[in-house]
Amino acid sequence: MILRTFPEDTQLSGLDGARWEGLRTLATVVDPEQTSLLVTAQAVALWHRDHPRCPRCGALTQSIRSGWARRCPEDDSLHFPRTDPAVIVAVVEDGPDPASQRILLGRSAAWAGNMYSTFAGFVEPGESAEQAVVREVREEAGITVDTVQYQGSQPWPFPRSLMLGFRAVAHTSVAEADGEEILDVRWFTREQLLTSTRTGEVTLPGRVSIAHALIVSWLGEDLPGTDW
Repeated sequence: MILRTFPEDTQLSGLDGARWEGLRTLATVVDPEQTSLLVTAQAVALWHRDHPRCPRCGALTQSIRSGWARRCPEDDSLHFPRTDPAVIVAVVEDGPDPASQRILLGRSAAWAGNMYSTFAGFVEPGESAEQAVVREVREEAGITVDTVQYQGSQPWPFPRSLMLGFRAVAHTSVAEADGEEILDVRWFTREQLLTSTRTGEVTLPGRVSIAHALIVSWLGEDLPGTDW
């Protein structure tokens, strides 16, 4: 099971030249079918690791159905792998001239360096995915969006999310980072985004992520320097 990345010089006993690699790296070099299997394996493995006990009585549960369920020996209840819905959104400006249209990206407090990406967050109880988009953007960037359009989804096993991708149109250009989850927000035209990426001023999400796909969809061409 691929659960973490080790240094490049870490060798596996009995396998010359082999070493451990993380899913973020492997997903860029193996076939899509293999990536799907790895994503599934990691998500299920992390669920088993994090939920060994019955949520009703606290007893240790038993893995059954080839790992696709756990059974409590005390009350005979069944428990299944969970998937947490999350939204991720490209916030854009609408207008007649593509050259002047901009995308809003944020730098997360959890990231080192100059990484900027789209905005994301978990869907809360009682929310639709579209409502979660509006709330997350307002909380993290201080602006209101509408015209929320679904773009696609991606399983994201870090540890067990389903990322629902959207594009939304900003009501105002005055954005402000919340200072906690998001440390900075910046508007980019298409030309500014490409230039900032090529010079290394800004690092963008790698090809393995739906954030990359959302940005590329708006940009209209591939992004330089995003190999992982």
